[in-house]
Amino acid sequence: MSTPRHLGILAHSVEGATLCFREFCRQGFTELGPHDHPDVTLDCIALARSMSAWDSGDHVSIRATLAESVRRLAGAGADFFVCPDNTAHLALELPGAPLALPGLHIAEVVADEAQGRGHQTVGVLGTRYLMDGSVYRTALGRRGIVVEVPDLGDRLLVNGIIFDELVNGVLSASSRTEFVRVIAALAEGGCDAVALVCTEIPLLVTPEVSPLPTLDSTRLLASAAFDVAVGRQPVPVWRGGAVPG
Repeated sequence: MSTPRHLGILAHSVEGATLCFREFCRQGFTELGPHDHPDVTLDCIALARSMSAWDSGDHVSIRATLAESVRRLAGAGADFFVCPDNTAHLALELPGAPLALPGLHIAEVVADEAQGRGHQTVGVLGTRYLMDGSVYRTALGRRGIVVEVPDLGDRLLVNGIIFDELVNGVLSASSRTEFVRVIAALAEGGCDAVALVCTEIPLLVTPEVSPLPTLDSTRLLASAAFDVAVGRQPVPVWRGGAVPG
């Protein structure tokens, strides 16, 4: 297509959104030429404004905050949006008024990749809200893929590292060691891949150190967004709420 589509990035946490932005632009440099990429706008309402709602389970107010970001992206001229925050999809999937833009659903992108690679049992690592929730169980389950999560102690450990370190850009060797241990336990439990579905985890756990093949939700989403932006894939139709099965 002669005019690439304008991407809007709905940021909920900074580090993952920044990685998605950077990967989207870098794909442009590779495919379109030096310094070139489709237009992209990032909108971020500080995560601090939603943390009490996450702790209380008030997903309705979180959806309202996210919807405001989507409205601002639409106002900036974006044609579609992505949200490189997996946990935010717990709120985005709630019933409500259609979002101002159509968007790619990150779990559907990851599930399509898992299916394409032939994975049958996938370990899911993310925030405790996401590991305990239905977003990935639904998306992967629709494709006949079994979902496993760490035991409670390790879920709390992973969640703590995410919020105490990763969302603040802190990457420590000791936390990497713990993630590798948790992934190894998932492998021993029969998983044939691990989905890194907090968008900051790929900053800490690279394919080279993971005991299992990784499904990097951040980079997969950035690549899918690029395909839409350059016309290789159609504009998505999802505008929040449950994804049609």
